[in-house]
Amino acid sequence: MALTKVIGAGVGNLDELGVGTASPSYNVHSVTTSGSDYAGFFHNSSASGNSTALVVKGGANNTGAGTFIVQDYGGNTDLMVDGNGHVTMPNQPAFSVHKNGTTQSNVAEGSHVTITWSTERFDVNSDFASNTFTAPVTGKYLLSLNMRLEQIDSAPHYYVLKIITSNTEYRHIFDPDFGADMNYWTVAVNALADMDANDTAYATFFQDTNGSVQTDIDGSAEYTYFTGCLVC
Repeated sequence: MALTKVIGAGVGNLDELGVGTASPSYNVHSVTTSGSDYAGFFHNSSASGNSTALVVKGGANNTGAGTFIVQDYGGNTDLMVDGNGHVTMPNQPAFSVHKNGTTQSNVAEGSHVTITWSTERFDVNSDFASNTFTAPVTGKYLLSLNMRLEQIDSAPHYYVLKIITSNTEYRHIFDPDFGADMNYWTVAVNALADMDANDTAYATFFQDTNGSVQTDIDGSAEYTYFTGCLVC
């Protein structure tokens, strides 16, 4: 890539520097038309182990929208560090779903029943569908399931709540024998799950067969919800 245009009053006092463009729009403007090339590359090749590759600093009034910004071709921000050091990644996979008042009534016993979700509070990149989250990239995902049960039968030996991923399962088990049937009880499962690209995660509920089919999964958004995000 060659230097194509310099506009300014002289060396040491440049107004605009263009690399790969004859019409620079910024103080330093680098352009490449190759899909496999870098528009900019900063590299310290010292072998000392203490080399600095890239440093970006803001000015004295550096509390504005962005000191360091990474954007895609369309100008959409993928990563931003503001002047206070806050890092935001608007496209980082994240979801939050709930049942929106739709109670899952008289859940069947003796089988792992999939918990259904009717409403997305948010779903960044649209990775959640058909009660299932699909990991868009390989990484560690924080998954959190909260569920309020109603009309709990004391007769079954156990209830099991699970988050099932392609790699493993994360479970919460409890014995509902509280001495009498309970009107309601809240249970939760939290996991930092390793997921590969296109792995899935969904939630199920299981009731042992020693009892009656009477337990409901409450539909309140405040009590029953499933959330997740890519952590690293």
